[in-house]
Amino acid sequence: MVAMTDRVDFDVDQGIAVITVNNPPVNALSHAVREGIYNGVKKALDDDSVIGVVIFCEGRTFIAGADISEFGSAPKEPHLPAVLSLLDESTKPIVAAVHGTALGGGLETTLCCNYRVAVSGAKFGLPEVHLGLLPGAGGTQRLPRIVGVEKALSMVTSGAPIGAAEALETGLINMIVGEDLRSDAVAFALSKAALDTPHPRVRDNQKKLQSAAANPEIFATVRKMIARKTRGFLAPEYNIRCVEAAVSQPFDEGIKTEGKLFRELMAGPQSKAQQYFFFAERQASKVDGIDKNTAEIPINTVGVIGGGLMGGGIAMNMANVGIPVTIVETSQAALDRGLGTIRKNYENTASKGRLSAEDVETRCGLITGALDLGALADCDLIIEAVFENMAVKKDIFTRLDGIAKSDAILASNTSALDLNEIASVTGRPESVIGLHFFSPANVMKLLEIVRGEKTADPVIKSCMAFAKRIKKVAALVGVCPGFVGNRILFMRQHQANLVALEGASVEQVDKVLFDFGFPMGAFQMADLAGLDLGWDKAASASATVRDRLCEAGRYGQKTSAGFYDYDERRRPDPSALVADLIKDHAATSGIDQRDISDEEILDRCVLPMINEGAKILEEGIAMRASDIDVVYVYGYGWPVYRGGPMHYANSVGLDKVLAKLRHYQALTGDDFWEPSPLLVSLADKGQRF
Repeated sequence: MVAMTDRVDFDVDQGIAVITVNNPPVNALSHAVREGIYNGVKKALDDDSVIGVVIFCEGRTFIAGADISEFGSAPKEPHLPAVLSLLDESTKPIVAAVHGTALGGGLETTLCCNYRVAVSGAKFGLPEVHLGLLPGAGGTQRLPRIVGVEKALSMVTSGAPIGAAEALETGLINMIVGEDLRSDAVAFALSKAALDTPHPRVRDNQKKLQSAAANPEIFATVRKMIARKTRGFLAPEYNIRCVEAAVSQPFDEGIKTEGKLFRELMAGPQSKAQQYFFFAERQASKVDGIDKNTAEIPINTVGVIGGGLMGGGIAMNMANVGIPVTIVETSQAALDRGLGTIRKNYENTASKGRLSAEDVETRCGLITGALDLGALADCDLIIEAVFENMAVKKDIFTRLDGIAKSDAILASNTSALDLNEIASVTGRPESVIGLHFFSPANVMKLLEIVRGEKTADPVIKSCMAFAKRIKKVAALVGVCPGFVGNRILFMRQHQANLVALEGASVEQVDKVLFDFGFPMGAFQMADLAGLDLGWDKAASASATVRDRLCEAGRYGQKTSAGFYDYDERRRPDPSALVADLIKDHAATSGIDQRDISDEEILDRCVLPMINEGAKILEEGIAMRASDIDVVYVYGYGWPVYRGGPMHYANSVGLDKVLAKLRHYQALTGDDFWEPSPLLVSLADKGQRF
């Protein structure tokens, strides 16, 4: 065995050169890997005793993509296209031997081999779209030539991988082999080396392009089909254009088109934001200050107090990964209703083909109901998920303290209340933590983990690990009203309501936020959540527009009327009644209405979010600016192609953000616009969050 580089070895087995990549953890296409493959293939081609080549990877996967840590730095030769050209031009058969995943540049590498074999559990994909990019080494030109245009469009616009069985069916691979991948790949290469016929190159295959060439409307169909899901994103459209080029242009011209569009995306703000967020998500799981040797508390059984929409959704997360969970409710009727909703949710998923009937029964079987908190005595983790009332929560935790086992983790799903006050009624505040799930809890990826002033490190570490286990993205935050997400949201909602009082229509405000990239605007979101959430009917005195709407029975979507009117399919229509009500409330409040520009609306909704984020950082409520962005992308629908509020501020320029805050402070005389000292300091120094 000869080392081509410190990451790639070269060996000859029965006349077949085996080029072995060993670059853990995912065998990314770093410079050392590119150089090693290039030198290994060249050595094989120059050696007359070598009759074929196998590219094989050690570890748990084939090449799983580019080395993203090299993005933004000066590239070193050989560049990936040069490596792939050498593979493509080989006169000796080259076989890619795939296990784990062949993703991005890894799949592009296999497409430049003459043959591909894989184990049954292998997966193949081009996920570059998730980084705001497209496959830049021929992937958009070769993939449609081997799997067909329709399948290629699906893969490059969604980034979703396919399994080995589908890869075999579509022609992406030649054979599914046994678990002795290296030996089977060598045997396969020997069989192909014995042939007298030329070895196939994907680039030469025009057959699977012919259908799309004859029916170019397929591209318009795909654009229409993905329009809603990909609204605002550039990369899906650029990927489609590249596949169009594969159909309409000669291969070499298509490669040039792909390269041009790749460079445009790479230089643009969306790919920068999406690459930033890729790292931000991974960084959020790291907790500074906790010893890596801190023991985790085993979590094998979970209790949930409250079987409503939130509690039921929380319970589903556990059942989805095989963890038994007990739901406690106050009445049999409420318990039956909650368990029934869970079953209905699973059955709806099964009806769409995403679960089997057996899966439904297995998951429902993991969820049991009870009417007594005593049923939770042996649970490792107990999550309180009742409505937002401090007295009720304190009563529950007082009772839990006398029921739960000594090493149980006691969690509250509170979205805004003081966790320290809740913990104070127990004799074990070190075991109390906030686990703020987002609704619907079985769908939303974010989990705000709230660290109380006395929460112990093992509890924090265990909950961070548990979040990953139940497939949530966790962000650790501190205690303050609303924590990170809702505290920032309060600022945006305050200004949205104010600009509506000052003359902007509800639908204008929502359209500005929708066009910015949010899935819905401030008022549609309020209607969805329910205007009566936290509203006290007995104390209401028409002090706000929201009070007046609730007093009129307009609670939002659930009553078919809130800031909007809703039809039977819950589609919103502007409400003349609400417009008049807002106008009347402005008059009684002494507010003169005026025309307000879209630019002012966006500034007044987004700038306070940035400013509040800076205050949160200054107070140590969030560990990192990027954690705030993770909370906002996964919890509140901030468009990932804008990175999150803190990244967005960096991209705009903190000096410009500061100038606008001071402009509105001077204009209104309102201390609401007082810039955060941290923001002022960073802007003055020319620094970033």
